[in-house]
Parts: sequence; C-alpha cells; structure tokens
Amino acid sequence: MSRPSALKRKQPDSSSPSESLTEHEKIVYTVIRSKQDMGIWTRDMKKEANLPDNLVGKSIKSLQAKNLIKEVVNVQSKGRKHYMAAEFEPSKELTGGDWYSNGTLDKYYITCVKDGFAKIIYQLKVATLEGISHEVKKSGIFKTSFTKQQIEEILRVLVLDKRVTEVKSNGMGEFGSFPVGKICYKSTSKGGTKREPKAGAMASIPCGVCPRISQCTPDGIISPRTCVYFTKWLDF
Repeated sequence: MSRPSALKRKQPDSSSPSESLTEHEKIVYTVIRSKQDMGIWTRDMKKEANLPDNLVGKSIKSLQAKNLIKEVVNVQSKGRKHYMAAEFEPSKELTGGDWYSNGTLDKYYITCVKDGFAKIIYQLKVATLEGISHEVKKSGIFKTSFTKQQIEEILRVLVLDKRVTEVKSNGMGEFGSFPVGKICYKSTSKGGTKREPKAGAMASIPCGVCPRISQCTPDGIISPRTCVYFTKWLDF
C-alpha cells in the first residue's frame, strides 16, 4: 500500500535565495547568521570572513538585495554599520530596549510612561515599587512590560522632577499597611499632572529622612508619640 502523498519527503526548494549564493556570499552570510540577534559590525565581519574588502562589500549588497540580511542600528555605536540575518530581530543590547525607537531615544513614549506612572501613584495615594508594578500590569495602558530596574529608573526621574516624593513608611495612618522603613512614593501634584500646587505637609514628613525609622515602633522607645519632630509636623 502506497503512502499518502502528504507524507512524501519534501523536495528541496531550489528557488530559495540562499541556494543561489556564490562561495564568497555563502561565507559572509554564514558569518552574519552565526551572530543571530546580536548581528556583526562590518570590520569584525571582514576579519572572520577572511576575504578582501571589495568581495565582502559586493557580498553584502547581494545578500541585502536577496533579503537574506539587513542593516540594523546599534545604539551603542551608531556610526558603525551593523548587519544581521533577516530572520532575527535585534536584541535589546543593540536597540536600547523599549526606550528607543529606530535607534533614537523615544522621548514621547518616555513622557507618556512618566505621566502614566505619576497618575497611578496619585490614585494609589501611597505606593510601593511592587504596588506600582502590579497596577501598571493590571492597567494594560502600556505597549510593553517593565522590568524592576526600568520601574526604578522611572520613579527616580519622577522624584528628580519633583512630581513624586520618596518617603519611608512609619507604619501608621496611610502607611499602616506597609512595614516600618518600607520605601513608598506619594504624588506631589494634583492628579499626577505636572501642575504643582503647594506641596502638602506629607511631602515634608520627618519620618522620610529619619535615620532611626527602622527602630521606630508605635509603643517603642523610639516612637511617633514621643517624637518632637513628628508632633510639630502634625501641628503643621
């Protein structure tokens, strides 16, 4: 009984572009393809291919015309020509990650991300890095996910821009659900926007800069009840 035609061995595709390469083009293509999503700089390519510059140049043009390789931007060295096999997507080391678009810092996207984070912090009243990360994922308003390091970078910028203040939890009031000494973030502007009214009293809470915050407990020797600075802040 003969096998169904669907199970017959597939014949090689003789029309595939890689099948019609010259020896020099095959060498260059093999070198480029071996680098996968990292690609390779032309100077390094020439060394590995061990071919004259003119043959490497001709091979690159031919491989590009056959859509087997592509030129990509390396944000670390934009002046250098970098090539990659067409089947791969550039790694974040090359593209700069989500903060870059076509090799250029995406300032508009970064501004949108900062605004989004500021609004989330405002809505949460008091937020930790973990809480912000959770809300960002749940909101689904961003086109990409963020690593812990990226979230820390965004928060650092918001603090420097004075749109958010970084304080340590004293374990009381609105900080009641956070351990004493836990780093928290609060909005310093209305609705998380850039319009900044007078900073509220919480923005200058003494607990945020107290070197003994980790030893401070409601009934301990060091306590908000016996702290003269905390009492003055409450009277404010």
